[in-house]
Amino acid sequence: MGTFRMGMRQVIACCAAIALTVTAGCTSKSEEQATAQARNLVIGATAQPQSMDPTTQSGAAIPQALLYNLYETLVKIDGEGQIKPLLAQKWTTSPDRLTYTFDLQPKAKFSSGDPVDAEAVVANIERIQTQKNVLPTLKKQMAVVAQATATDATTVTVKLKRPSQAWLYDMASATGAIADPKSFSTLASTPVGSGPFSFDEWKQGESVALKRNEHYWGTPARFDHVRFRYFADANSMSSAMLSGDLDIISDLTAPEALEQFQDPSRFSVVEGTSNGEVVLGMNQGKGGNPALKNVKVRQAIVHAIDRKALLDSVWGGKGTLIGSMVPPTDPWYEDLYASQPYDQAKAKKLLKEAGVTNLKLRLRVPTLPYGPSSAQFITSQLKAVGITVTVEELDWARWLKEVHDGGNYDMTIVSHVEPRDIVKFADPTYYWHYDNPAFTKLVERADASTEAEQVALMKQAAKTLSTDAAANFLWLFPRIAVTKADITGMPANATSASFDVTTLASRNG
Repeated sequence: MGTFRMGMRQVIACCAAIALTVTAGCTSKSEEQATAQARNLVIGATAQPQSMDPTTQSGAAIPQALLYNLYETLVKIDGEGQIKPLLAQKWTTSPDRLTYTFDLQPKAKFSSGDPVDAEAVVANIERIQTQKNVLPTLKKQMAVVAQATATDATTVTVKLKRPSQAWLYDMASATGAIADPKSFSTLASTPVGSGPFSFDEWKQGESVALKRNEHYWGTPARFDHVRFRYFADANSMSSAMLSGDLDIISDLTAPEALEQFQDPSRFSVVEGTSNGEVVLGMNQGKGGNPALKNVKVRQAIVHAIDRKALLDSVWGGKGTLIGSMVPPTDPWYEDLYASQPYDQAKAKKLLKEAGVTNLKLRLRVPTLPYGPSSAQFITSQLKAVGITVTVEELDWARWLKEVHDGGNYDMTIVSHVEPRDIVKFADPTYYWHYDNPAFTKLVERADASTEAEQVALMKQAAKTLSTDAAANFLWLFPRIAVTKADITGMPANATSASFDVTTLASRNG
């Protein structure tokens, strides 16, 4: 997700460089020189991981740091949103679209040194299906699998219960992360994958450090050490970048600071788009105000908020105004923003038709850069149509526990960054508790259809969400990356939950 990386789009901040200290009395001169020449990369983020296992803990913070860097998948999503080979060097699909055959990279190994063979892949698929504490959304994505078989050491055959357009795409996400089966019981604290980096250390609330995987089967990592550090204050990130302590701001969370990074001799700025839909979620189930089950109340909330003025005020006008849970990089994108115009008179009329007066709502938001400021703006707008809002700010861990997992809220604001996450509205158990059988049926039909039919059906589904005011889709985050001038390979678009270090290099190293 948002940065929720549910995901939820997690906003990425910047961090201080790794300091390596050497004691002269214990270290040889050659070791000192090697340490001094180590290639280090520091990346910042705002939402801190609560675990190292993305299959059992919600949020985008874990895949942001570990997906494709430490955990690899059979296939991955590239910077253009296309599916490409990774642990599977190639694959075929049967004419009836029910059987996938994957040919694995024969040299792939986990950082433990054990082979990434067909049995290991099957064990990971079965773990998602059977382990009790795996996230329900991941279980739902893997539920379409009837059987996974190790045909031989480097061949995996997967049979589906029905054709699915989404399943292979989902296998490029945390759902398809392949971990060393021997480490399943300790993944939450000590992850073991097959990527170009292996786990180094996790300082909870502070940083996650990775190091070069010496057993890596593919192109070696271009950096020896990578550290993700976590900051709550966007201005501190910008200051650290300006002082030269940071290598990258992968997602600038203070767009007004852009003008400070205009010196091309020091910085490069890359702008693109993302999957990060900033959503005003409305709890339509247990734990939320019952009035939010009324479509006219939800529509009133949508019409009461001037989303363009919100974007200008909170995010410096940077971003895309959207009318549903679909970014422009998805095949079924349509501009639905105009279908939900700012109209406070209409909002008042809808509330009157719903028979709702003196509505009081709890808006519980995470203390991410966009949360509190958006909440204050929205509180003022809703007050103008007769809705009283009480705002409560929660740190990320508490938000995950009480809002996302516990459903203890009326409204919330978070960025959902997972690709093609519109389908989460088809799950009534998800934390919005949106339950529209017509929408769910459209999503199911689209998944089982041909590619062309899928696009048409998903356009209908997106319009249904918009008309039904399933949520208020505030805006889509831009991807604004700031790097030191020597860093190359930063993709313009953020097409997955991963901050993929494998594309990056340094001209100085």
